[in-house]
Amino acid sequence: MATSSSDSQFRGRTVLITGASLGVGRATAHAFHAAGANVALIARRAGPLEEAAAGLKRALILPADVCDANAMRDALATTVEHFGGLDGVVNNAGAHFRGPLEERSVDEIATMVDVNLRAPLVLTCMALPYLRESSAGFVVNVASLAGKVPLDRAATYSATKFGLRAFTYAMAQELKDSGITVSVVSPGPIDTSFIMDELDEVEDIVFSQKMCSADDVAAMILACARDGKVEREFPALGGLLATVGYLFPGIRQRLKPYLSEKGRKAKQRLREQR
Repeated sequence: MATSSSDSQFRGRTVLITGASLGVGRATAHAFHAAGANVALIARRAGPLEEAAAGLKRALILPADVCDANAMRDALATTVEHFGGLDGVVNNAGAHFRGPLEERSVDEIATMVDVNLRAPLVLTCMALPYLRESSAGFVVNVASLAGKVPLDRAATYSATKFGLRAFTYAMAQELKDSGITVSVVSPGPIDTSFIMDELDEVEDIVFSQKMCSADDVAAMILACARDGKVEREFPALGGLLATVGYLFPGIRQRLKPYLSEKGRKAKQRLREQR
């Protein structure tokens, strides 16, 4: 990803990124590094983290489970000791088990809540004392358009992303005079293994909007880190439709058959390209 002159504000700063071994997390790590930042990368498995960090001279890999609070406390301390401080946190790690709620196990439901919501809340809380030492600290959370308009067959996932957006807006207000910004990015479907490996299980309506790439989402994350805007969405039309659908459920219900058919055709094209 190309850098711009405004990226000089990241030079020498340190950013911790969760879910950093693949997809959006990996793209975000490379984008921040290209902008001059030090990057601390968290994911469960060391091997994929090492692959993600290949070629990054200022990267620290930290294999850990984001749901383990003690491991996150250690990761923060190690990052600060290694790089001399902490300037930003990107809560990107996510989990999604698709299908009707009654078909999900208690463990699957708990995992989605823990990874998508509890872990970002806890990590942000633990990171705040370090971010207060930064001249311009930031937190960027990765949510979803499913956190703006509820998706059936993805009820728990939608609930966690709604919660993450609510947390972001509340913390942005709570920290408005602290010098720390809190933002959220809400992308539509992303062309990564997170969704493409389960193409047949994904609801048709999800594909009624433009797919975005991991680099698209990384660019939104860097933009939020730069200017502190509370929320960015991609694609813009998808964000608008999600907002309208949330505010006016009746309109959403009337549009759903059209959007589902549009998504079904798009999904079929993707299936044929696999």
